[in-house]
Amino acid sequence: MVSKVVLGLALCCSGMAYGQQAATVDTPGFFARWAAFYRADWKTAAPVAADASAATAADVEVKRGLASPLSSPPFPSADWSYGGSPVIGEPDGNVYPLMTAVNGAKSRTKVYGWVEPAVNGSTSRDRNYPETNDIYSNRFELQQAVLYVERLPDSVQRQHVDFGFHLTAFFGTDYRSTTNKGYFSSQLIDHNRQYGFDPVLEYVDVYFPHVAKGMNVRAGRFISIPGIEAQLTPNNYMFSHSLLYAVDPFTDTGVLATIQVSDQMVAQVGVSASHDVAPWTADAKPSFMGCLSYTTKSVDNNFYLCANGINDGTYAFNNLQMYDATWYHRFGKTWHMATEMYGMYQREVPSVNGVVGPGLIEKGTNGANCRAGEVRCLAPEWAAVNYVNKQLSPHDYLSFRSDFLNDKKGQRTGYAGKLSEGTLSWSHWFGSTVQLRPELRFDHAWDRRTYDNGTRTNQFTAAVDVVYHF
Repeated sequence: MVSKVVLGLALCCSGMAYGQQAATVDTPGFFARWAAFYRADWKTAAPVAADASAATAADVEVKRGLASPLSSPPFPSADWSYGGSPVIGEPDGNVYPLMTAVNGAKSRTKVYGWVEPAVNGSTSRDRNYPETNDIYSNRFELQQAVLYVERLPDSVQRQHVDFGFHLTAFFGTDYRSTTNKGYFSSQLIDHNRQYGFDPVLEYVDVYFPHVAKGMNVRAGRFISIPGIEAQLTPNNYMFSHSLLYAVDPFTDTGVLATIQVSDQMVAQVGVSASHDVAPWTADAKPSFMGCLSYTTKSVDNNFYLCANGINDGTYAFNNLQMYDATWYHRFGKTWHMATEMYGMYQREVPSVNGVVGPGLIEKGTNGANCRAGEVRCLAPEWAAVNYVNKQLSPHDYLSFRSDFLNDKKGQRTGYAGKLSEGTLSWSHWFGSTVQLRPELRFDHAWDRRTYDNGTRTNQFTAAVDVVYHF
């Protein structure tokens, strides 16, 4: 009996020793940890950081203010978002595959990004434009390969000033929708390259907890603040963009203060160097930015009004005077819509007609279809877009977009007239790291041939992209 016990203990101890040695030898490396994140993510609804099991209830920050109206995933954001600032009062609970592999997602500074290949089939032969971002017809392309280095300020706490920053490396065909004159812009303006690189977002955030219910001040280059859509693909309901988005401002360089006035109201005020130009370019001029966001207590409605890039409005590189209104409405737990309308204009735009006007048009911009005899004229445009979105499951939603643009003088698209489009899209998530977005789209030009380099009035496209997050 004793010998059996001794033998059992010996086997037990030797097994423990072997297990300890195996654990030491088989500690997963960087790539194994990275792959393990994806395996866990695709099997479970929500991946967690490696050390999350050790966290206590006291360690978990809770969002201040109103509850989030949506689920994300599947939607791009859980909140009715505003531009130019992180959501004040919302903790940074994001967990990324790369950072989990690097350090168990323990640091506040995070490195992450995505890769987005896409393919489209079109009735146009050469160009889908003004459809954006898949402007090249019948192609497989790398739309975006993006790397972020980011630290979000802690805006949940109300005790001390905190800071954040953001750096971006952006490559792909979509650089055409981010190009800012003065930031590597010659690759598009001078050379019209299919692929390009752009440091799209480069800014510093400083959070002041004792101003109202919190204030974030952002200084640097950031996405133009109004609107439903954005240049970075994970922020959008669909793969392709609306006509409204295709011709509006892309990025601004300046300083913007975002103030949480109350749980329901956010005010923004700032100054930029005008749209899509660096402060050191000849086109730069001080421009006012101001927005007001109001959310009802039920969080069923949000209204976001902006005056963006306001100065004397004289023609320069994308010196658009923009007045924008966005309305989000939630019908129920699984249905919501997003509607946006804007009016924009520039003054003294050179005419594309006659002898003198065309010689005054700045490279990388369009002139205006002015009246006969006019060398310069006012070039206005207005647009409206509506998204209706239905959540099907925690990983799926459907979207339908209807869209109208009146480019009255053709200064934005190069073709004066009215355009419309309708798009049906399905979005499916594999876990929280891979998103598939097939869509069907029909465009129509009402006044003249506009699509496929001005040869078609109608265009049908079928497209799909895959967004692989890391």
